[in-house]
Amino acid sequence: MNSIDEARQYFSQDKFATDATDIVIEDCRENYSKCSFKVCDKHKNAVGSVMGGAIYTLADFSFAVASNYSGIPTVTTTSNISFLSAPKGDTLIAECIAVKEGRRMCFYNVRVTDNLDTLVATVSISGMHLG
Repeated sequence: MNSIDEARQYFSQDKFATDATDIVIEDCRENYSKCSFKVCDKHKNAVGSVMGGAIYTLADFSFAVASNYSGIPTVTTTSNISFLSAPKGDTLIAECIAVKEGRRMCFYNVRVTDNLDTLVATVSISGMHLG
């Protein structure tokens, strides 16, 4: 991919992230992405807080955008999420940055915050390049 528009077009096919959770790609380039979604009722659990699965989906999608931007198909092999705080704002933001890019494997960190800069979660993701 050469632009954010190409990334948005390509990842529009990720129906769960883009349709079910309304995740938007805010910024991306090789080995980096920033994605977000506006919190609404469909993201909430029975207690009224944002469901952990919605937070994880945002982080994993952000990883997909950052790690696939170069055009080499990459998938998650392992991930570890630490939930740190309940969101206080109305938008969640995931920033994903490469820690190590290898020939076959990669490692990224994702930081999930809300629009009030509350640190909601951190995620470590390992991936495998399929190409």
